[in-house]
Amino acid sequence: MAEVVDLRSDTVTRPTDGMRKAMADAEVGDDVYAEDPTVTELEERTAELFGAEAALFVPSGTMGNQIGMRLVCEPGQEVLCDADAHVVTYEMGAAAAIFGISTRTVVSSGGLLDAGRLIEQVRPGDNWHLTATAAIAVENTHNRGGGLVQPLGELQKLWDWSRSAGVAVHLDGARIWNAHAASGVPLATYGRLADTASVCFSKGLGTPVGSVLLASAERIATARLWRKRLGGGMRQVGVLAAACLYALDHHLPRLGEDHEHAQLLATRLGVDPASVETNMVVLDDVNAPVVAEAAKAQGVLVSQVSARKIRLVTHLDVDRAGIDRAADVLNGLLAR
Repeated sequence: MAEVVDLRSDTVTRPTDGMRKAMADAEVGDDVYAEDPTVTELEERTAELFGAEAALFVPSGTMGNQIGMRLVCEPGQEVLCDADAHVVTYEMGAAAAIFGISTRTVVSSGGLLDAGRLIEQVRPGDNWHLTATAAIAVENTHNRGGGLVQPLGELQKLWDWSRSAGVAVHLDGARIWNAHAASGVPLATYGRLADTASVCFSKGLGTPVGSVLLASAERIATARLWRKRLGGGMRQVGVLAAACLYALDHHLPRLGEDHEHAQLLATRLGVDPASVETNMVVLDDVNAPVVAEAAKAQGVLVSQVSARKIRLVTHLDVDRAGIDRAADVLNGLLAR
C-alpha cells in the first residue's frame, strides 16, 4: 500500500526536520520558576502578535480555553456560546466539572457568529432569579462549522456591545492562524476583540503540543496559578516552545497552501469551493462509516463527524500528490 494520506485532522502532523533541530538546540530552564528563556520568548512574541499585554504557554488548547473562561467567569455564572462550539462539545464538560461554571448555547447557522442572537440571550447579573451571563465564547475558525471564518463585523459588534454590558469575550482561537491567512485580518485585530484568547500551535502550525493563553497582565498572573493547580506547570519546556517559534517563522506563512489544497479537494469531490474557507472540506449526506472504512482500506484516513457527514482536513503533512490520491479514492467510493 502507498503511504497513508491522513486527512482526519491537522493535529496528526509530525515535526519537520527543521522543527526537530530547533527543539534539540533550544535553550531551556525551569518554566515553573519562569526561568525558561525560550518559553518567555514565545509568550512575548505571541502577545505582541495579538496586541495582548501578556501570555502564558499551556499544554493544550482545552486548558487554554478553560483557564481563559475561568478568568472572566466566576463559579455559578455562565458562559454563552454556539451550540456546536468546541468548548462545550469536545472539552468534556470541564467548565462545570472543574470550575463550577455553567454553559448555555445558542443554535447558529453552521457555526456562523450572529452577535445579535447571542446578545439577546444574555442574562443580566442584577436579577437573583437568573444565572448571570459573565462571558461569551467565540470560536474562530469554527471546527464543526467546517473551518469557517467568523465575520469581522460580527466580532466587532459583539465586542462593542460587551464593553458597555459588562460581559467578557473569550476567543477560542485554535485555528485563528487559518482565519488570519484566509481573511487577511491582522492577528492584532482579532486579539483586540477579546478579553481572553487561547491560540493553538499543534493544529495548523504543526507543532507536537502547545497553546498560548492571551490576556491582561493581571489575568495572566492569575492564569499561571490555575495552570499550576491543573497540573500544567512544565519544567524545561523550551524544547516545545522552540517548535512553536519555528512554526511562526516557517509554517504560518505557508497556511495558504493548505487552503489551496482544500479548494482542490473540494473541486475534485464536487463540493462547492465557496463553502470551503480554510483547510476543511465537509462531505454531507454520505454513509460516513462505510466510506471511512473503505477509504481506510485504501490508505486514506478521514474523520466521521456524524453518521452522514465526513470531514477532511488539509495540513503540512499532505502534499499535492496526497490530495490527488485522496480525491481519486474518495471519488471511487462516493460514485458507488
